[in-house]
Amino acid sequence: MRLLLISDTHVPKRARHLPAELLAELDKADVVIHAGDWVDEATLDLLEARAARLVAVYGNNDGPALRARLPEVARAEVGGLRFGVVHETGPAAGREARCAARFPDLDVLVFGHSHIPWDTLATGGLRLLNPGSPTDRRRQPHCTFMTARVAEGRLTDVRLHRLPPRGGRPST
Repeated sequence: MRLLLISDTHVPKRARHLPAELLAELDKADVVIHAGDWVDEATLDLLEARAARLVAVYGNNDGPALRARLPEVARAEVGGLRFGVVHETGPAAGREARCAARFPDLDVLVFGHSHIPWDTLATGGLRLLNPGSPTDRRRQPHCTFMTARVAEGRLTDVRLHRLPPRGGRPST
């Protein structure tokens, strides 16, 4: 099973549309996970129409219309793994312990908010993933998203994708 993990799309405030590289991965994914800060309903409509399965939450920049359509926390079983999705997890210091205590029933927690890619393992085995942002790199060197696979109840091939600068060439 192929997964696409994204967060903090901020369309149209940070970009007019989602990057072509991200849309190409969207069409290949069995499950798309979005960890909030959509900003506009059109991006949610697009993902709902094109994704085979969408698991998503709202973020702190999402207004009443998006909050009416999305939960603050989402949970989903994907290929035998228990996934959770939330926008904010608080400061980086102590994140693993805090999330493991808040979500003891999960195998993987996907989150956003910081725009900083993150991939760690908490005591007890909870995997924490933040795909960064495909449209707003903030202080990061690249805009990013993640892909992964689930096979036989295991998360494998977690990959951070760096997007080319707008109007530029792909980064290596």
